[in-house]
Amino acid sequence: MCRNIRKLFNYEPPATDEEVHDAALQFVRKISGSTKPSKRNEVVFEQAVTRVAAAVHELIAAMETDQPVRSREADAEKARQRSAARFS
Repeated sequence: MCRNIRKLFNYEPPATDEEVHDAALQFVRKISGSTKPSKRNEVVFEQAVTRVAAAVHELIAAMETDQPVRSREADAEKARQRSAARFS
């Protein structure tokens, strides 16, 4: 998985449209092998991002869990600790 694609499900507050769009964009970039499409492919690239983002919204809305709601701050702190351990 791309390191820039983050978990979006089961957070309070829920994932924003911007977070979903960014994840969709990263996914389409990975699949297409292109970080910036050519003018020729710009329209289909953006259509793909829009469709993936819509699918992500639909998925997140439909999913259920018994797990407690996650905290972005707690996840960020865990990531900092892992990074510090890895690069210390």
